[in-house]
Amino acid sequence: MMPIIGQYTIGDVARISFELHRQYGRIVRFGGLIGRPDLLFIFDADEIENCYRNEGPTPFRPSMPSLVKYKSVVRKDFFGDLGGVVGVHGEAWREFRSKVQRPILQLSTIRRYLLPLEVITEDFLRRCEVLLDENNELPEDFDNEIHKWSLECIFNKKFTKLSIGRVALDTRLGCLSSNLPPDSEPQQIIDAAKFALRNVATLELKAPYWRYFPTPMWTRYVKNMNYFVEICLKYIKNATVRLKTEGPNKNGETSLLEKVIVTQRDEKIATIMALDLILVGIDTISMAVCSILYQLATRPEEQHKIHEELKRLLPEPFTPLTINLLDQMHYLKGFIKEVLRMYSTVIGNGRTLQEDTVICGYRVPKGVQAVFPTLVTGNMEQYVRDAHIFRPGRWLKPHQGGFEGNLHPFASLPYGYGARMCLGRRLADLEMQILLAKLLRNYKLEYNYPALDYSVTFMYAPDGPLKFKMTKI
Repeated sequence: MMPIIGQYTIGDVARISFELHRQYGRIVRFGGLIGRPDLLFIFDADEIENCYRNEGPTPFRPSMPSLVKYKSVVRKDFFGDLGGVVGVHGEAWREFRSKVQRPILQLSTIRRYLLPLEVITEDFLRRCEVLLDENNELPEDFDNEIHKWSLECIFNKKFTKLSIGRVALDTRLGCLSSNLPPDSEPQQIIDAAKFALRNVATLELKAPYWRYFPTPMWTRYVKNMNYFVEICLKYIKNATVRLKTEGPNKNGETSLLEKVIVTQRDEKIATIMALDLILVGIDTISMAVCSILYQLATRPEEQHKIHEELKRLLPEPFTPLTINLLDQMHYLKGFIKEVLRMYSTVIGNGRTLQEDTVICGYRVPKGVQAVFPTLVTGNMEQYVRDAHIFRPGRWLKPHQGGFEGNLHPFASLPYGYGARMCLGRRLADLEMQILLAKLLRNYKLEYNYPALDYSVTFMYAPDGPLKFKMTKI
């Protein structure tokens, strides 16, 4: 990892994980990171399962020290003792999450966002048609358009009211406007969140001089985070003012933000929850979608199978989606799961061990940071039959056209597991399913350029321009 003389860069973190397993086996101690404790890579799904199942009610996930310092030192004036759900641990984390997780994870709440997300996705696809060049190809910076779609979805989930018989989109940011300038607030929110997340690895895997004095990277990080917080707070404040003046929506379903304010009677808790979900959600969902669309465009046979499934369920091109119809899109959902198995957007998870533990025959003391590299274990033959073959059918039940396959339940966990499982997973799944259903029912996606490599920024995704050819069918 050393500059110039080392053989790896920050973007090679995924390759490093595969190399460690290839060279050293199922458990590897990785030391020498300046300013960080040694990391213990565990490539054994049974041992990973044991760690998860024995972690107790307040699991400690290795934190992002840069975000912790920002929240607890730089902006302690705002966050105070409420660190949120990202970068916080122990009882403080459990108490905060217990206050916000119910409205976020309730299936009844998630399902009510189907219609506004469908409207946003249709706007996005119309925007894509406008962006096509003379070869029916999307522009090189198409990943930024996906970020705009993701941000519009996230803000509407947090702040939109759903009324009976109509959708009142109280907080459309206008991300999908045709004339959105580079210095617009939506674009700057995207840029600030991307910078903050994509430089976490640089701040934390290289020598952490920023902990002792403000380096140029740290100064830019703080500036971007400050802007992100400032702009998001403006929209959050609008929603809270509306709630105070209009009261809770009695004719329909309130937004997630309003639900938390009503149940907790604490505007600050709702505000910090929304900030965390927006910060982490924009890039995570966008990079997952980039990966899924790239795999679709380079796998025409699989794309055709999904199209046929959608034609059966949606006889007319613009048939409105329903939860019942989404539930029947088995092959589409299997495709998403298979992409996240073979090309997991989140390359790994981890825990700081709270007790002395025996792992793979070694006595491991408490305090060690254990890494569970789901990208590697999800591609290991002993846990996934024919792991090197892309098979969405492995996720389907036999009566759905699938097959009984060897698939260890803890080999591929892109959303994590247990009490610290991703808080926004159901919202993310809904967004991705709606986008693929609307896209593949009406369009064919192709990629006619040399294959792209994957690399790690904050997420694991294709590294290069996504110049998809998008043809109406």
